[in-house]
Amino acid sequence: MRWGSGAGSGDVEDRRGIGGGGMKIGCGGLLVLGVLSLLFRQDLITPFIGGGGLSTAPGGDDPARKAVEEPLERTSRNSFGDLQDYWAQNVSGYRKSTLVLFWDMVRSGCGAAESQTGPFYCPADEKVYIDLGFYKDLKNRFGAPGDFAQAYVIAHEVGHHVQKLTGTEAKVRAAQQRAPQLANQLSVRMELQADCYAGVWGHSANQRGILEPGEVEEGLTAAAAIGDDRIQKMSGRAARVESFTHGSSAQRVAWFKRGFTTGKPEACDTFDTR
Repeated sequence: MRWGSGAGSGDVEDRRGIGGGGMKIGCGGLLVLGVLSLLFRQDLITPFIGGGGLSTAPGGDDPARKAVEEPLERTSRNSFGDLQDYWAQNVSGYRKSTLVLFWDMVRSGCGAAESQTGPFYCPADEKVYIDLGFYKDLKNRFGAPGDFAQAYVIAHEVGHHVQKLTGTEAKVRAAQQRAPQLANQLSVRMELQADCYAGVWGHSANQRGILEPGEVEEGLTAAAAIGDDRIQKMSGRAARVESFTHGSSAQRVAWFKRGFTTGKPEACDTFDTR
């Protein structure tokens, strides 16, 4: 991907090396907690060192690991910044999101999450979370390498932010509560719309000369790689449509293509079943 000299985003929280998602405690902190435990006759230490609230590690910073991730971080920052600029021009009253980089485990407004969760958007704090190590799995396990494959992941999560701002997310959650039997179907429609929104942004990036030859195919490969049917088959299970929450590979590719071809957010109405 071709980025200009001014590319990048300042809307990034780098929590890598901070255990438990944001707070660290050393020996001094443990001593204070010990004294407070005696004063209040209550164990104030275990909930933190055993419950994932704080980390007793000295920070866990790993410069070598960060150096390896530098190209991934650059692509993520650049993509995220461009996505924010694009949607600010296309969504009335757009509020900026924040990209949170973490390692292994993080605490978000939606609760604690581990790297295995994969990238996610939390509507409660309006932030996108990603352990950049996910891109290694995307390349090696799912066969989807490349800058635009990585950008597609960020674009999909920012698509969920757009859904939060436009009221789609709230409507879907309310509908899921009213009709729990339709929860998975509604989840699939929301995820496919986020794929379509990623394609819409991809159309804009391509028009502005950011994408290089072959990178569109990287996005399509990434969309296909993380379809529910493929993931279920990779785990040794038969594909079960009723259990899908994100859509099949074919569906994800189709809606990404629709967004990329039209370049119009209004073309992404995955909820219209007519």
